[in-house]
Order: sequence, then structure tokens, then C-alpha cells
Amino acid sequence: MESRGFGSLVNRSTPDFTLLIQTEGETVQQTEAILLAMFGTTVEPALQGLMAIKSAMEQAFPHTPVTLAFTSNQIRRIWRKRAADPAYLAAHPEIPQEILQVQGVLAAIANLQDRGYDTLVVQPTHIAPAEEFHDLAAYVHALASIRTMKPRWQPFQKIALGRPLLGTYSLKHAYSTDIRIAAEALADDADLARREGAALVYMGHGNHYFPSGGLYLEFAAQMRQLYPDVLTLIGTVEGFPGLDQVLEGLRQHAAKRVVLKPFLLVAGDHATRDLTGPEEGSWQSVLTKAGFAVIPVINGLGEQTAVAQIFVDHAAEAAADAGIELR
Repeated sequence: MESRGFGSLVNRSTPDFTLLIQTEGETVQQTEAILLAMFGTTVEPALQGLMAIKSAMEQAFPHTPVTLAFTSNQIRRIWRKRAADPAYLAAHPEIPQEILQVQGVLAAIANLQDRGYDTLVVQPTHIAPAEEFHDLAAYVHALASIRTMKPRWQPFQKIALGRPLLGTYSLKHAYSTDIRIAAEALADDADLARREGAALVYMGHGNHYFPSGGLYLEFAAQMRQLYPDVLTLIGTVEGFPGLDQVLEGLRQHAAKRVVLKPFLLVAGDHATRDLTGPEEGSWQSVLTKAGFAVIPVINGLGEQTAVAQIFVDHAAEAAADAGIELR
């Protein structure tokens, strides 16, 4: 795996923006903040994709604090263990404190509220509106429903929830439009496959318990429509479509070469193990054994500027829909 620098991982402080509003005749303090809800990763180089999205958000809204949270309990436990290990810290001085001390969504929101931020935009970095997004939406909706006897003691004025990369159910923002925008953002991937004379194969995560496969298939169809000279296929680690469907599509189109790329926010464990690992069951091993020339590209989607911008746009749209001004 090609090594990448960590220059963009350095955390920067962001000035707070405070706005006074009137609530039932009382003057209260309203402050806006953005929380990026990420699954997370324990692979150090893969942090680049996460921090690139945070950096893009900070550049778009320089006067609004941007905080990140990891939704994976296991990943947070690993980072806490690393943060308490002097040998690890000495070997990895490039890791920002906000990663070493990363919190879950509820803890991060509680800390923001405790510091006086009562107007939040929670922007997920999920790919599809599947299990993790539904769990996050449950958190946000529950917090937004809190009502106190005196409005001035309400912990939150507003909490808005942004859309995943491929959109979600919405009467205002069609998911099909979000899918097309995502496909347009990946024009460079199609260009690479075209130059290599290869098919473009993505590996997504998927879910055994949530029917998200249709969104992945629609995304691949949009790619083929936008870039008709490039065969684009997608499979998932869990659920449908799987690698078998990808192999079938490659054979039907008599493909010989394959650009293999993770359809994941970061190039973490799935990318380095399931996609390109040396084991017989990795996608690269299976495709190579099946006779295809494989060109692996181990970069997370978050590292691509156009994809990071989509999450910025989704946060801005969520804020606008809720009457929240991000600055």
C-alpha cells in the first residue's frame, strides 16, 4: 500500500460564532456547530480521508466549530488504548489529539451542548442510508424532541441531520440526484479506467440486514450512463450485490483488465484486507485467479476533493432546510 503524508491531519482551532436570539421574550444565547459522524478507522494512513472531509468543512464554514465523532465503539476503544501507550505516541507523533481522544456521537453532542452550542448540524459521512445512518437518525431525532417546561432551558434550539453520500428518503432532495452527483464526482476514476483500458470495479461495505444493494446498483448504472465507454460494476463485502455478481458482469462484457477500488470513505481494514489482501478470498486474489489483470487503487473516497465537497454541500443544505446559518 502506497504511503501517504499526514500534513493535513494537523488540527486547527476554529473561532466560535455566537448569535443572540429572542425566545418567548427572553434573550438566550444561540451558537452553531457542526458534528461529523464517522464510523472511524484504526489504520493510520486511512485517517487522511476523514481529516480531508473535516478540513473541507472548516474551509467552507471558517467561523463554525467542526467536531468529529466515531460511531464504532471498538474503534474508539482502540484509540483510547493507543492514547495511553507512550510507545505508540512516540512512534506516531502525526496523530492529532482529536483522534486520540475521539468520542462517540452522544458524548460529542453532550460536550458541545455543555459548552453552549445549542444549534447543531450533524453530518454523517456514511455512504448509504443503511443501519448506521438509521441509528444516528434515532439519536438526533430523540435529542431534538426534548422539551423543557421553560423554553430557555431547552438543551437544543435546533438539530439538523445531513444526508449520506447517496442520499436518503426526502421529499425535498431526491436520492437519485444525490447518486448522480456522486457519480459525477468520481469522473477521475472513470478516466483512470479508460486510460488503463480496464473495467472499473468498486467494493462497497453493504449490510446483511438492510436492503441497500439497490442504491449501489443504481450508482453503478449512473456511472455507466455518464461514462459509457467504461464498464463500472460494484459489489459489497456484506449483502447484495456480492463479488459473484461482479465476476458475472465482467465475464458478460469480456473484460480482461480491472481497476479495483474501495467504495468506502477510508482505505482501512476492508480495503487492505478484503479488497487487496494476500489471502485467497480477497477480491484481488479472486479476480487474479479468474484470469483478470488487476490494478488496485487503495484510496478512500474521502481523499477525493469532489467527494468531500458533497458532504459539505449536504451539511449546508441540512442547515438551510432547518433555518440554521453556518458561517
